[in-house]
Amino acid sequence: MNRKVILYITASLDGYIARKDGSIDWLSGDGSDPNIDNGYSAFCKTVDTIIMGSKTYEQIIHELSPNMWIYDGMQCFVATTRNLDEDSNVKFVKGDLCALVSTLKQQKGKNIWIIGGAEIIEELLKENLIDEYIISVIPTILGDGIPLFKTGVPETKLKLKNLRPLDGVVELTYTKR
Repeated sequence: MNRKVILYITASLDGYIARKDGSIDWLSGDGSDPNIDNGYSAFCKTVDTIIMGSKTYEQIIHELSPNMWIYDGMQCFVATTRNLDEDSNVKFVKGDLCALVSTLKQQKGKNIWIIGGAEIIEELLKENLIDEYIISVIPTILGDGIPLFKTGVPETKLKLKNLRPLDGVVELTYTKR
């Protein structure tokens, strides 16, 4: 069986993955059950490859985890059009991201995690390469920000596989129809 490409991401109730400035300080539940297991650790055990954009990568190394690479032991690709400083933890990808994903899907291994951002999601949606969508909806309306899906992505029919409430957050899992 081929590996699955999974978009595992969080969005505000109105569909934003970050504020306009990239800030994600609003990422939390409503406090009704703050000690609940959100399943992140279990999810990480199902993947061995991560694909992210350069803005997500820079946020991880500069803000979220500046002193430690949090995806140690996983194969990590960063899609970028810029020249970034070398990093032994990741492989920078310039060019055809969809060809890379198609190749990775055919290789043996665990699932492939798409972290973000919107440009990567749009590119993979256009080529129908995302197999599963796990989107945690945070109970916050931002009003503006970086959208989860860009305007003009192709219509994609999905089937609800699971719905799970977690501390006021709703985790929605969809597969392609």
